[in-house]
Amino acid sequence: MAANTFGTLFRLTTFGESHGPALGGIIDGCPAGLIIDTEFIQYELDRRRPGQSEMTTPRDESDTIEILSGVFEGRSTGTPIAFEVRNKDHHSFDYDHLRDAYRPSHADYTYDSKFGFRDYRGGGRSSARETLSRVAGGAIAKLLLKESGIQVNAYVSSIGEVDAERVYTADELGQVELSPVRCPDLKASEKMVELINLLKAEGDTTGGVITCIIEGVPAGLGEPVFDKLQADLAKAVMSINTARGFEIGEGFNAPSMRGSAHNDIFTADRQGKITTETNHSGGIQGGISNGAGIIFRVAFKPIATIKQSQPTVNRQGENIVLPSKGRHDVCVVPRAVPIVEAMAALVIADHLLRNRSARM
Repeated sequence: MAANTFGTLFRLTTFGESHGPALGGIIDGCPAGLIIDTEFIQYELDRRRPGQSEMTTPRDESDTIEILSGVFEGRSTGTPIAFEVRNKDHHSFDYDHLRDAYRPSHADYTYDSKFGFRDYRGGGRSSARETLSRVAGGAIAKLLLKESGIQVNAYVSSIGEVDAERVYTADELGQVELSPVRCPDLKASEKMVELINLLKAEGDTTGGVITCIIEGVPAGLGEPVFDKLQADLAKAVMSINTARGFEIGEGFNAPSMRGSAHNDIFTADRQGKITTETNHSGGIQGGISNGAGIIFRVAFKPIATIKQSQPTVNRQGENIVLPSKGRHDVCVVPRAVPIVEAMAALVIADHLLRNRSARM
């Protein structure tokens, strides 16, 4: 059975294909009475949508959302919230040459191997366009988290070989949308834009890294053993198209550190309130949040569609040369920022609701 539902109590089910009539989703488990700010949901979708700048795919979609159920007089009713976004600018004829050809590093061959049939128009269900449903569902999760003082923010920390000079805090990300690549380091942002324009001229692509910061998470979220909070966050973001790596806290720097340097320091004030002075663990210990900010990073590979002819094979097992056609991003990372935020918000919202039954 295909897994199209994410979450335990706060659940998102998505549907639709890149070149179908519409995409959408259903949120089940949202508590009644939550103010559903449709302008905020649309804003989040606008951050992800194609055609928002010269550096993204020229596919021009408004991604206008329509909420079909579960909301009355601006508030959630406690019943499933269904929403839909209609496709308008899909050029299916651009993909006729892929009817029998397998694009290198795409899901064409693997989908055929699994289902024996595939929608070759833009990748169908494997297209990153599916992520608009995640962003819409994540926006509703963000509205729920806001009620508890929890904020989820992400930014681009590297594109290709260009890195931001340092790690930024949530308080420093207020102007990140002013950067065309959503990087708060202005000098690095300029270099990233230059790199993307260079690769666009060369017909090539590149990847990058997104850093996500979740502030206001109370201590105690997460489940022992298999549903550890970092494990669920990893699964969530690694399900995003082109995601190839996940690390939390010191991540892959941790193996080279001493325990005396890596161990987080806890302190208590005169009222007995416990806080962390350091945060090498990324805000999670034993799979459960410790009250500090959660910090993780996600690595994305280069987009597989490039404007260069490439050798490949077809369904008949013949070696062929695939011509360059279609519309795509040179680097998907800037548009993936709201997607990473959405998946993180879905995880935290789900665990927030699950935690309410953890003890008497």
